[in-house]
Amino acid sequence: MDIGLILILIGSLILTVGDIVMKKWVAGGANSLYLYVLGIGIYLGGTLFLAESFKYKNIAVASVIFILVNVAILVLISWYYFKETLSPLQLVGIALGIASVVILELA
Repeated sequence: MDIGLILILIGSLILTVGDIVMKKWVAGGANSLYLYVLGIGIYLGGTLFLAESFKYKNIAVASVIFILVNVAILVLISWYYFKETLSPLQLVGIALGIASVVILELA
């Protein structure tokens, strides 16, 4: 696995944590400035890894992989932890996104 992909995966995981913090901020009535600031800080940390990955990967490819890894992890977390579901069409969209990452990595 190349360093660019490793940076993207780490950044995506960090971004996912930021998404969860923001979901908790919103679910809590959005009153907590602490959770909001923490979420923004975590987003920034994840994005820094994405920016570093641009040294090793094409910006478009890196960005697509970054977002799709984040979405794939969030699908699992939202289903398991938040008890949210996706429609069949949304699942097809995610599957097509994952297929696009495979094609981009093969190129």
